[in-house]
Amino acid sequence: MKKIIIIGGSKGIGKAITESLLATHQIINISRSTPEVQHENLTNYNCDVLVDELPEIDQADGLIYCPGSINLKPFNRLSIADFKTDFEINVIGAVKSIQAYTKTLLQSESASIVLFSTVATKLGMPFHASVATAKSAVEGLTKSVAADLAPKIRVNAIAPTITDTELAAKFLRNERMIDSTIQRHPLKKYLEPSEVAAMAKYLLSDVSKSISGQIFNLDCGIVSLKL
Repeated sequence: MKKIIIIGGSKGIGKAITESLLATHQIINISRSTPEVQHENLTNYNCDVLVDELPEIDQADGLIYCPGSINLKPFNRLSIADFKTDFEINVIGAVKSIQAYTKTLLQSESASIVLFSTVATKLGMPFHASVATAKSAVEGLTKSVAADLAPKIRVNAIAPTITDTELAAKFLRNERMIDSTIQRHPLKKYLEPSEVAAMAKYLLSDVSKSISGQIFNLDCGIVSLKL
């Protein structure tokens, strides 16, 4: 049974990933809050990845870094502190986690790291300057670390469009906003957390053992299609 470290596995997309893997994987969740689900395959550590020392783990086959931010403001209202906060959450936290567990992952015969970007790195979207900047750094990190850690550890990132999670709830809070979101996407839908979890599960699996350094757009068509 593979052992997967999930940073931020108690809420949102991280929760969906945890739940999708629990029956067939040992899960080590590291997050500020305790997961609602309990399972014999789940071990939980309560800590803040940006502040606390990460727990020592001897061996693991995968690492997923889920924390993110949606801090949307016009550019002239974004402070330097806003940019620093988004960069800390999305980039520095990922760097700290990867550095902490590289030796752990090297004990595996087939290790995989999954990070998260956003479709906003590909599209010029108003109000997204801070998060797009941070997530663009995540994409650069993905490709560079994939090169550094090859051939032992694969590194990929998923770039979702808006997903029905607690983090994005304020953008889907009424029927008008939901319909507007649906109509913006060529596939006339937005993402469910389970769809993102399925992609993460694939990238952790040996079925994807020939894939590294890639950014996967889960975009409901918004990046590449114009109808």
